[in-house]
Amino acid sequence: MDIQQYIAADQELLLNMNGSQSLFWDGFMWVATSTIVWVPVAAMLLYIIIKNNKIQEALLTIVMIALVITLADQIASGFCKPFFARFRPTQDPNIMYMVDIVNGYRGGRFGFISSHAANTFAISVFLSLLIKRKSLTFMLLFWAMLNSYSRIYLGVHYPGDILFGTIEGCLTGYLIYLLYKFIQKKFFYKPRCISNQYTASGYLISDINLFYVILLSTYFFIIIAGIIVTHTLNL
Repeated sequence: MDIQQYIAADQELLLNMNGSQSLFWDGFMWVATSTIVWVPVAAMLLYIIIKNNKIQEALLTIVMIALVITLADQIASGFCKPFFARFRPTQDPNIMYMVDIVNGYRGGRFGFISSHAANTFAISVFLSLLIKRKSLTFMLLFWAMLNSYSRIYLGVHYPGDILFGTIEGCLTGYLIYLLYKFIQKKFFYKPRCISNQYTASGYLISDINLFYVILLSTYFFIIIAGIIVTHTLNL
């Protein structure tokens, strides 16, 4: 498949996945794609990291998380978007008027690769490796996939933008985790926990369960907020 065939297939896939005839899903995706709605989830993760680590190791973890987000975002938005200069679907003259949009939102000019996908998958991979809890890994990856799909639904990213953003994010999260483990082993001693009260990396399972409550409560809030804002959207 040459590049033109890839582009044509990506455009066709986008048009099949973009939007819907459902006002509910328009509202839901509009709220879900927002960064601010996930602040309570981020705050809960910060609380868990501080509570379950000594202050120096907690600070290291927070710095590594900041590095994960910064690096993933800068590779996607600072380098790839201006370098490849691929129009978003909503900005592409060839299909922009065929794309379903919500509330008049078209995003910036370029979209390859998706910073939403890069950022969410980077942080999901890093935290999954950090905390080592299968159910948490599932919840984080679902969160990343929801955020990524919302960008296709809203028409501001092609599936290819999401795919390569996901790959970049996963690699970034994994590599920064390796850096974190190197620093941790060199400067901190942390014995492996063998207990049904802790994850393998020493995080209280009760704290992880509390995180699930906050995350599921956020999904519920998005559903309610989506229903409410549906009546105010410019469709």
